[in-house]
Amino acid sequence: MSDLKRRDFDYLLPPELIAQAPLPQRSSSRLLLLQGQGGAWRDHRFDKLPQLLRPGDLLVFNDTRVLPARLAARKASGGRIEVFLERALPANRALVQLRDSKSVRPGMLLTSAGGQIRILARRDELWEIELPTPTHTFFEQHGQVPLPPYIRRAAQAEDRERYQSLWARVPGAVAAPTASLHFDAAVLAALAERGIGHAWLTLHVGAGTFAPVRGEELGQHRLHSEQYAIDTATNQAIGRTQRGGGRVVAVGTTVARALESAAQEDPAAGEAGWQPAIRETALFIRPGYRFQVVDALLTNFHLPQSTLLMLVAAFAGREQVLAAYAHAVSSGYRFFSYGDAMLVFPQQPRTALK
Repeated sequence: MSDLKRRDFDYLLPPELIAQAPLPQRSSSRLLLLQGQGGAWRDHRFDKLPQLLRPGDLLVFNDTRVLPARLAARKASGGRIEVFLERALPANRALVQLRDSKSVRPGMLLTSAGGQIRILARRDELWEIELPTPTHTFFEQHGQVPLPPYIRRAAQAEDRERYQSLWARVPGAVAAPTASLHFDAAVLAALAERGIGHAWLTLHVGAGTFAPVRGEELGQHRLHSEQYAIDTATNQAIGRTQRGGGRVVAVGTTVARALESAAQEDPAAGEAGWQPAIRETALFIRPGYRFQVVDALLTNFHLPQSTLLMLVAAFAGREQVLAAYAHAVSSGYRFFSYGDAMLVFPQQPRTALK
């Protein structure tokens, strides 16, 4: 890996460019095309995506579904506390963040709209709790949409639908795979008509996706682990695409991490021959990483100094990406979860799977 520091991934972003709400139509967002090799960029609309790809390419989507992961509760003293779901566990249990947890201890009971919550144990930075009903059911009934902290408003009714992709079907995420939010039925139909395929995997985005890199040394940063699964049909679709000369397009950094994690864990399996399984990944992709599966990346704009920005920089080159971000800022692009998108091609061709 390179010896770049956290500060090498900074850029200036006027607060007014942080999108606070989705556009009325999903595919009406802007799309910045970046060629990592050479660093050239062009401005487009997202509904032109089919023309920017080739017949035979394959889009890989993340079909995770965002849970209403934010829950208001009270301690016995009457003090407010926020319960933020990280991951469901068996037997009505869950791992959560407890906001305002200074006086929290194992055995304490919290009161919520869905009943009492028992605090069981501290698990590093998280807490294990016991709920009155199964975790997914409990949060679906009583939780609120977990909009990111840079969206400075309360969640609204429309966020329940707009903070999900059209194909969100496997509950478990606490943040949306936001590159998917730009697709609507018309764009999907145009992609199919052009002969561009699609496949799905599942990676449940955890709250750690918003965790900042705290130190300057990137090698000392550890990502929170996230669950992912890639099934046989997607394996086969990727293999056919690669053998046929098509490109594997990761729709979002979550998909890129899942595909590259599978290749890292099972490199001897051959082209896209990974065994289907639910796995864990804490893979931190940053400059110096050589991609083995992903040929193109569709992604939103990411926070300064974030691990997601570092992943994009690893793919297309730090200087090229930061120059494209500067152009996006000067051109008034909308940033972050409800913002605009980039279609990024790599600085160098991927390393073929062995």
